[in-house]
Amino acid sequence: MAESRFKIFSDPVHGFISVPKNLILDLIQTPQVQRLRRIRQLGVGHLVFPGAEHTRFGHALGAMALMHDALASLSEKGTEITPDEYTAALAAALLHDIGHGPFSHTLEHELIEGFAHEAMSRVFLTRLNERFHGALDLAIAIFDDAYPRPFFHQLVSSQLDMDRLDYLRRDSFFTGVVEGRVGVDRIIKTLRVHPLDGGPDAEIVIESKGIYAAENFILARRLMYWQVYLHKTVLAGDQLLRAILRRVRQRLQADGLDLGGSEALLFFLRRTVRHDQIDRPDVVQAFAALDDTDILFSLKQWMRSADPILADLSRRFIERDFFRVTFLPEPPSAAMLDAWRGRIADWLVRQGLASPSQAAADAAYYLILDRSRHAAYERAEAGIRVLGRDGVVRELSESTDTSAIATQTHSVIKPYVCYPRDAALADVLPTC
Repeated sequence: MAESRFKIFSDPVHGFISVPKNLILDLIQTPQVQRLRRIRQLGVGHLVFPGAEHTRFGHALGAMALMHDALASLSEKGTEITPDEYTAALAAALLHDIGHGPFSHTLEHELIEGFAHEAMSRVFLTRLNERFHGALDLAIAIFDDAYPRPFFHQLVSSQLDMDRLDYLRRDSFFTGVVEGRVGVDRIIKTLRVHPLDGGPDAEIVIESKGIYAAENFILARRLMYWQVYLHKTVLAGDQLLRAILRRVRQRLQADGLDLGGSEALLFFLRRTVRHDQIDRPDVVQAFAALDDTDILFSLKQWMRSADPILADLSRRFIERDFFRVTFLPEPPSAAMLDAWRGRIADWLVRQGLASPSQAAADAAYYLILDRSRHAAYERAEAGIRVLGRDGVVRELSESTDTSAIATQTHSVIKPYVCYPRDAALADVLPTC
């Protein structure tokens, strides 16, 4: 019996995913991709939605599976796709998020100044290309939008790409938030390349019969952001974890203390690493060793720290004793913020967490002012294009018969404040 040319992965979202036993399967088996099994897709989201234990690895496979479906559909409609292009596009979809750090987006800027995970993905792609003797040249060109058939890059990164289609369906499934369900199959079946030859001027468009599925995609993305990604408790968990790393960094760099923890994590906390240094061999090596387990291992050690602030913050995360988040109608004045800090400082002294002389400085770890911001659809930057029955291509909001899409192009900004629940601050906060 001939050996199968595919390896099958069973995925709860897309069903059976067939992976060709060639470069793609070899990439999946690399340490860089296997590392994604140890990074949760939703960061601290599993502490809010109990089912959201899914990982970046599952998402990578899902994006690759959708890329296969999209290329098959586009090919059936008359756009020629060579075997090399097919493999390169699958590789680009599989590896697009390989540069994520522990807890996904939560800690990006706490570890490396000005960091963007896409840039680290590019660094890892280069390293993998060296290992595979240039086999990823075309995949990197697609990733960089440097390939003369730009519709391939649009499938990897755009307002309607395989990344977004997978994470919305996947995150909706694992969180149980049904409002995030997207008609992925309908969208993929109505994609096409225009003009069909897929030349340098061609782009990915939606056929007019797919307009309502595209509208639903944008509305579902908005709902998922406000109900999941920017959920109040998710924001609280994010801010608590960031406060912990800021405290560790401050103690390490100012006092030179030995706090224990993961060496890969401490590499980034003992020094300042900037975004333009991410291709340094020592930075790449340390980052490639990082995943969620490094954070959790370190937190459990820091719970026993002699530093009461660090011990308390770490305990709060491990025991899910998060800060309260209150959304504000507008950013507070300087006087209001000073008054809130004073209350937090007094609370720290009463709790025995800080001395009167240190309480004002330590209050910065317990009173955090920030804002959430999201726009569901950015039509100004390569918006979704619709091919009408008259053969004319229009931007989505100009093609639909409702105003719903136009309203999703505006950024919604919500200022908020984080603070301990028992710090007697709620009574003086303005609320929305």
